[in-house]
Amino acid sequence: MIGALGVFLYGMKIMSEGIQKVAGEKLRSILGAMTKNRVMGVLTGFFITSIIQSSSATTVMVVSFVNAGLLTLGQSIGVIMGANIGTTITAWLISFLGFKFSISAIALPLIGICFPLFFSKKDFHKSIAETLTGFGLLFIGLDFLKNSVPDLKSNPEMLEALGNLTDFGFGSVLIFVLIGTLLTIVVQSSSAAMALTLVMCHNGWIGFEHGAAIVLGENIGTTITANLAAIMGNKLAKRAAVSHSLFNIIGVAWMLIIFYPFTEIIANFIKNSTGESPYLTSAAIPYSLSIFHTSFNILNTFFLVWFVNTIEKIVNKIIPSDPSEKNRFHLEYIGTGIMSTPELSLLEAKKEILKYSTIVKKMFNFIPSFLVEVDPQKSKEVFDRIEKYENITDKIEEEVATFLTKISESELSERSSKSVRSMLRIISNLEKIGDLNYSMALNIQKKNEHKAWFTPSQRDNMKAMFDLLNLAFDNMVANLNKETTDIDINIAIELEKQVNELRNKIRDEHFVSIEKGEYNIKSGLYYNNMYTNCERIGDHIMNVNEALTGINLD
Repeated sequence: MIGALGVFLYGMKIMSEGIQKVAGEKLRSILGAMTKNRVMGVLTGFFITSIIQSSSATTVMVVSFVNAGLLTLGQSIGVIMGANIGTTITAWLISFLGFKFSISAIALPLIGICFPLFFSKKDFHKSIAETLTGFGLLFIGLDFLKNSVPDLKSNPEMLEALGNLTDFGFGSVLIFVLIGTLLTIVVQSSSAAMALTLVMCHNGWIGFEHGAAIVLGENIGTTITANLAAIMGNKLAKRAAVSHSLFNIIGVAWMLIIFYPFTEIIANFIKNSTGESPYLTSAAIPYSLSIFHTSFNILNTFFLVWFVNTIEKIVNKIIPSDPSEKNRFHLEYIGTGIMSTPELSLLEAKKEILKYSTIVKKMFNFIPSFLVEVDPQKSKEVFDRIEKYENITDKIEEEVATFLTKISESELSERSSKSVRSMLRIISNLEKIGDLNYSMALNIQKKNEHKAWFTPSQRDNMKAMFDLLNLAFDNMVANLNKETTDIDINIAIELEKQVNELRNKIRDEHFVSIEKGEYNIKSGLYYNNMYTNCERIGDHIMNVNEALTGINLD
């Protein structure tokens, strides 16, 4: 069973990795388009789950996308709602065909057909082969998994005892909800659990109502997989997994309140349509449960899709942000979930680097206030904060570089390999900006200790330089948040030019002032260090923009 589960998970990983390689840089825009509103999110979840016949696989992928910052929590909730509807397709296949369609029958030939594509010179063809091979392995693993569990059909006595639990009224309904939850957790597939439920009802071990109760339990049990996948993810991933559980639990709760009237309505509909009552004829139960399963998930989605924001707020309270972590070093997007793949990891790293750039910019903005602060205690507090950020920027550079190095060990497309090199260059320059920020803070501290005060003209010049660098920082951060093709490098070039021109102007004025003896030579030394370091920061900002657009990369 463990080996079968390994094949299943490996197939899922390979398929996901192949899909991401096929999509490439367009993955984020595709996901954004598919989930731009709640209805589209629901349809996306329904479509994906209907194809791969596993709401668990869909939600695990959604959790990974949230972990990488590709989807917001609100968008993920819509996809999860759609996945719950998509998983009801299995029950209809069983009802109409009398058995679950085994896609594993074509999985092995599919792998054989794709095998030659692995030798193609085109990365796209290799990615297609990887996707379809992963798809085949996933269902081969699922078939192995199904065959490795005890054969319930050949050993009916294993579940026949369940018939003894049907005489406790509404208590029996609650018992079977629990059984459905546990059954789905054990087989790790709500689709497989649904098939077993239909077998039990068909054999007459349990009635329609108790089968419906098991179906409700399956909706809770299927959330376990996503929660397991989120254990190693960040808080955003955990919130997405919890929202899945919350959505299904709320649905089961309100359905239990109207359980008997609702099942009665379905039974009457089946009786009027086919002439057979699911309460009296076991042959009518599969269709009845299929209708119950589908109508419950559609109604639950219809009712709760309007409360996505409310669910999001509740989940944020269940898993709150730790206030103590606000200024504490931690990687927010880089995770180690079971669905982590090289292509998805690059997107996680891109999000982390964007956050890194905002931290470096924030650190830089402590410098102007530190320069003009006259209160010794407040001055010390600002310096301590800058020193703390210096340690943070060093650690982030080290962690992200290590992460990118691990990614580069995997098989990447040429475009992805180029992205890794670009990101390594970016974080190196961001770390150097952090070092220059700290160097300026030390310079100001020594200046204050020696009481080497700046003249009004010097302070005005430094303010102009700080303002100009802030524009350059804003442009850099904006570019980090764009696709490469959307970046206008000319804006960065113009800002860099203005920084150099301002530095030259300040330097020329500075040398003239020194010759005239207008201020202390020691003060002039600290002043020279300040505007020189500012110009160097401008150079590193330009290096980041060049790395983003591929200039001088090779």
